[in-house]
Amino acid sequence: MQLTSSAFKDGGKIPQHYVMPGAGGKNLSLPLTWSGAPAGTKSFALSIIDPHPVAHNWVHWLVADIPGGAASLAEGASGQKMPQGAVELKNSWGKAAYGGPQPPQGTGDHPYVVTLYALSVAQLDLKPTAGWAELQQAMEGKILGRATITGYYGR
Repeated sequence: MQLTSSAFKDGGKIPQHYVMPGAGGKNLSLPLTWSGAPAGTKSFALSIIDPHPVAHNWVHWLVADIPGGAASLAEGASGQKMPQGAVELKNSWGKAAYGGPQPPQGTGDHPYVVTLYALSVAQLDLKPTAGWAELQQAMEGKILGRATITGYYGR
């Protein structure tokens, strides 16, 4: 399975308008496209997590129940143009939405790991109040494949 973004190449820098307003951006969710899902994929889930030691696996975006026929999320889709049935889950800010990078100043470039999971079920039946631990538990035994890209941002 392949995952790409028109905003940055894997290992590249995340452009300014995808970061939080506090870091000078517009907080637009990243445009993402994927292909090559394994046979039997009925839905997708998505996570964007910052594993930097200062960030302690800060969750920037979680989405479950993306339809199996979907092949992309448009720029700025969070809260507006999500595929029908997709459910945004709670990020580390406590909101069921995309929250762009906003690393503490002087901590260097942070990695933002974007992972798309191909799942064997159509729905995980999670509420928007669910977070990363609940998503991981719900996906257990249902992951057919995954693809990852990493973008960097620092200030």
